[in-house]
Parts: sequence; C-alpha cells; structure tokens
Amino acid sequence: MLTVIIECQDQEPELAQTLAALVSGAVEGLVCDVVVLDHGSRDGTSQVADAAGCRFYSQWDINDILRSARGEWLLLVEPGARPQAGWIDEIAEYMSLNKVPARFTASRGYRRPFLKRFGRTKPPLELGFLVSKRQAIASAKTGMRLSEFTKGHKIRRLSSELIPSWVARAAR
Repeated sequence: MLTVIIECQDQEPELAQTLAALVSGAVEGLVCDVVVLDHGSRDGTSQVADAAGCRFYSQWDINDILRSARGEWLLLVEPGARPQAGWIDEIAEYMSLNKVPARFTASRGYRRPFLKRFGRTKPPLELGFLVSKRQAIASAKTGMRLSEFTKGHKIRRLSSELIPSWVARAAR
C-alpha cells in the first residue's frame, strides 16, 4: 500500500488536479491515504483536501507524519503533478520487487521548452519520489521539507510518465 504526501501553499487548483489523478490508484487499492502538508494557504486548499478525504495538516512534525503513514511506501509529489496511464500497476510491482527509491519519467507530451532544459537543475520533486516508509523515517530530520528527502539516494527511473507540476502552473 502507498501513502501519497503533498506539500503545498496556496495551490488549490494544482492540488485538485493531483488528487483527481490519484483517484484511480485509490479505487485499485494501491493508494491507502493521502496527506497534505500546508504552509499557511489562504485559498481553498484545505477544503479541496477535506473534500477528497485527505489528512490535512497546517502544523506538523515530519517524523510524526511519516510514522502515521498507513502505507509501507511513500510517494512524494508536488501539487499539480499527474501520473499517467500505467502508473498503478508499475508502482505496485516496483514496491513488491525493489527496495531503492524511484521517480517517474517526464511525460513526453509535456517537456520543458528546449532551451529551458539546460543550465538549471530540476526541482527535486518535479518527477515525484517513491521511497519506502522505512527509508524515509531513517533519513528524516525535524523541520525537513519533502524536497530534501531526495538527497543522498540512488534513484531508479520508472517507465511510467508524470506530467510535472509546472504544466499546471503554466495553465493558470
């Protein structure tokens, strides 16, 4: 089972897009819970999270969040990111056969413009981050942001694609 954790601030429409894309994973029994960690949003982020049945926190300790996760694996994603067809079966198989973290492949239909692909590093969670709960707990430090969990890990690439969150921001 998988717990999805999303960290956001004033990203109501992006959060709604991501949660809608995760519904199929919940229906198939892969996603057992979704946790939204909010940094003082003043929009309808909390209402979107509540309507989707997410656990919503405006104050938290990352260690408590990780220990309370229902899934044995965690998927850390940015609000606005949307996994594409085939992600459910691939992640279920990956979790049963692997121990190292992984991330999605960038969607071929939504690549950054050619010149923007060079010279700048991608945000750490742009392609999500799939990690075992055990590994996340072992590397967690008080006050850590989700993007910091990617540091120091050998990461495999999933063949499933993810539409990155910047696409949702660009559509606004």
